[in-house]
Amino acid sequence: MPSKRQTAALAACAVMVLSGCATPGGLPPGQDNFGEAVRQTMTAQIIDPAPEYDTQFTETSGAQVAGAIERYRTGKVKQPAASSISTIGRQSGGSGGASATPGN
Repeated sequence: MPSKRQTAALAACAVMVLSGCATPGGLPPGQDNFGEAVRQTMTAQIIDPAPEYDTQFTETSGAQVAGAIERYRTGKVKQPAASSISTIGRQSGGSGGASATPGN
């Protein structure tokens, strides 16, 4: 026969264990959000089958594309300008007023 002290300790343990089952978000009983992160991630990866754009076609330049193809065929592709971590902030202007190099 358990004593009053043991009964109180068991009751306290039961309360602590069952408090982990409570829904902190205030969901109604019987509903949970188990697997919601997976559902949200899968939803974010689905491509819209009927997207709506402001313009029907993207604007392109035939001369520019033809030049790029010709440079590719002849092996004279324009190399993009090299950038480093310290120059990226200066190009976008997102440094918030701080300079990337001391003394600027």
